[in-house]
Amino acid sequence: MGNRLSKIYTRTGDDGTTGMADGSRVSKADELFSVMGDIDELNSHIGLVRAHFTHASDDNTLPERLQSQAGADFNQALIVIQHLLFNIGGELAMPEYEGINPTHIDWLEQQIDAMNAHLPPLKDFILPTGSVLVSQLHVARTVCRRAERQAVILQQERPKAIRSTAVSLVNRLSDWLFVAARFCTDPEHISEVLWDSKVLQGLETKQ
Repeated sequence: MGNRLSKIYTRTGDDGTTGMADGSRVSKADELFSVMGDIDELNSHIGLVRAHFTHASDDNTLPERLQSQAGADFNQALIVIQHLLFNIGGELAMPEYEGINPTHIDWLEQQIDAMNAHLPPLKDFILPTGSVLVSQLHVARTVCRRAERQAVILQQERPKAIRSTAVSLVNRLSDWLFVAARFCTDPEHISEVLWDSKVLQGLETKQ
């Protein structure tokens, strides 16, 4: 790997194309790269979640339910998710490569169920805000939804370009990120910010 990446720029992409694993060159405007870009962006946002989580751990500002082993498990889940997203990128670049399988989707669902078991029932819509960590999880969730939309478009246009398991995993990951944002909200310090119809009533009466 070190030898292959010893030269960063090659100038071969200056014509607006990118080389694929099989040696072919594809336009950077291809829908395939929209999905690749969204997955890469999502992975970067997950990396930022990890950084905020580490900072919160060091400052002892995590919710009690994320102390000790639960916190270590959550951080490990973030690491696994980054690897899964990297594998999706591998599948997109190398159609013969299978980096995502149903076991990975089952794992995400188990993670969601485990976190959800600690949360109160959701009684209203949640605004995407809270602590820096929670807000970053919501940002990652919205990027994940965009990645899913682009993946579905690609799947409809070229079914062989992306596996259904990859699309399903991105869909499930958006659910994981939503539940994770609730899971990382500290009920003793920062409550969930719910949508409140009264907030806009004052504006409406002034018109």
